Amino acid sequence: MLKVGIIGNGNHSKRIQKILKKKRINFFIYKPENKYYFNKKDFEILKSNNVIFILSPNKTHFEYIKRLSKNRYIFCEKPPVNSVKELNKLKNINKKKIYFNYNTRFSKLSNLIKIKERFKLGELVYASFITGHGLAFKKEYINSWRANKKLCPKGVFEIVSIHMIDLINYHFNIKKIEKPSLVRLSKKGNSYDTSHIKIILKNNGIVDIFSSYNTPFVKKNILIFKNGTIEQNEKNLIISGPAINLDKNQFFIKPKLIKKIKINDEKDYLNSLDESVNFFLKSVINKKTFKKKITDCSIKSNYLLF
Repeated sequence: MLKVGIIGNGNHSKRIQKILKKKRINFFIYKPENKYYFNKKDFEILKSNNVIFILSPNKTHFEYIKRLSKNRYIFCEKPPVNSVKELNKLKNINKKKIYFNYNTRFSKLSNLIKIKERFKLGELVYASFITGHGLAFKKEYINSWRANKKLCPKGVFEIVSIHMIDLINYHFNIKKIEKPSLVRLSKKGNSYDTSHIKIILKNNGIVDIFSSYNTPFVKKNILIFKNGTIEQNEKNLIISGPAINLDKNQFFIKPKLIKKIKINDEKDYLNSLDESVNFFLKSVINKKTFKKKITDCSIKSNYLLF
């Protein structure tokens, strides 16, 4: 029998609560004495659950994992931990029943990358991921944990960019990741609302990732392979190829359309989250542990933040 406890009651937690309600899974919501510390009475109730969802601010993840991982299944939001020191301590914790949620792994873009060879695209040469929205324009941002450097040291980089870093780490071989450029353009709070990072792949391909809370809504991703491209905007995923496409005068022109998929960014995010929760619960119900390869990939994605 599943006894589910949830830590955190913010917007993301409410999305997962909605998923659990649809599955008719009851849960207990842990409410600490204040936003970030333990309430001993309720914590004892939380410990009585055999499945825990850690959906609290990033800074709190390791402490909950340390206290609750023994004999329990844990669904922990990314990133697993908030520092290299905590990552090193995490090595000593049995992680076979811990699932770290990197939601983009179940997105339509990720699913296309998985089958890229079907379209004969070849190896990745260059990719650019641009994600922006105006969270920093909202009045409540300045008092949120996302704007607090103590609770979220790398700001948007560890909240938004991490998804794209993990997507690349999940599908491709990373040689190195350069030091990120982290800036505070909004002047609200003391954490970072804008970031840029450059990744070098083992085949010497290059990946640029830009994320910001200080722009209009924008989502533009392009992956350029040796023999074609995958482009994503707010409405479509477009696969094009091959590389050799000439006009009547033998000039290169844009590769031919191979496939066009309509996409709703919000629905894609929610569907991906639903798939991620399903993956976790299936393992819990079948009493299976998580493959070391998946866990190691999650830890590496976390390590790349630092």
